[in-house]
Amino acid sequence: MTDTSVAPTGANVASGVALRRWMRALLPAVSLALVIIAIWVLNPRAISYFGFSLMLGLAIPIALATIAQMFVITVNDLDLSIGSYIGFVGCVTATFLRDNPPLGIAILIGSIAVYAGLGALIHLRNLPSIVVTLGMSFVWQGLAILVLPTPGGKAPDWLLAMMGFKPPFVPFPIIAAVIIALVVHFGLMRTSYGTILRGAGGNPAAVGRAGWSLLRVKVTMFALAGLFGVFSGLALIGMTTSGDANIGNGYTLLSIAGVILGGGEFVGGRVSPIGAVLGALTLTLAATQLLGFMHIPPDWQVGANGIILIIVLAARALISRKEA
Repeated sequence: MTDTSVAPTGANVASGVALRRWMRALLPAVSLALVIIAIWVLNPRAISYFGFSLMLGLAIPIALATIAQMFVITVNDLDLSIGSYIGFVGCVTATFLRDNPPLGIAILIGSIAVYAGLGALIHLRNLPSIVVTLGMSFVWQGLAILVLPTPGGKAPDWLLAMMGFKPPFVPFPIIAAVIIALVVHFGLMRTSYGTILRGAGGNPAAVGRAGWSLLRVKVTMFALAGLFGVFSGLALIGMTTSGDANIGNGYTLLSIAGVILGGGEFVGGRVSPIGAVLGALTLTLAATQLLGFMHIPPDWQVGANGIILIIVLAARALISRKEA
């Protein structure tokens, strides 16, 4: 009696691994699609130009904050100050940037320089980024309160006009999300220097041996985080029209969740700009719209968001296990 079983060939194994990697990469898009389908089932009228404009109104600042966090996570660090930093940027935008634009611009540029300095400090002194950025969160919060002790101020007119832009056919938040994702994807994933930046998170020793400065990489990534944090603060004030020192406090956890939901890893330089933006859109829709249509009380919505994140991570872990 002969054995008719056929051992898997190398080509079959390789194709199976490739399929599972594609499944892993598509998880953020699938998660977003499922949330949109659920919203359509609960409230079909929300799936329209006007509906998406309302539902995704805060998607732009969340996506920008997620990209800022992604830059830090790429080099195996974590930024716990991005939320309070966005609040500080918002207060500066609603006061100095409107009343004294040159001074406002100088303050925002200085804040980006401070972010770059944090990257240098963490690298040179080998300090835990969690501790340093947690301390800076209190600094940014205090500065925000000094700039704007009580909620108020007003966004500059040009910023209101920009965030209120209504293009035909496709809502502005969707266009902005696509542009953000593609620009960052090209810069980080398709350029030679982007490969070096990601390599510093995946194999810093090899990058150092190749002659690249790890200090410069760290400074660059933290400076980019500061820059996109500024963009996020500007977009947020453009949407809300006024400033508040506490307006960005929730963005720290949202940005971390968006990166992880989008396929990023805490170590190894494994991130996905497109996935991060998709994760931010998913969180935006799930956090308020979907749970609101399901009549879930606001006190339970944070926990429901956590359940959504856990489900997606469990699916990713299952795919990764099969991949191994």
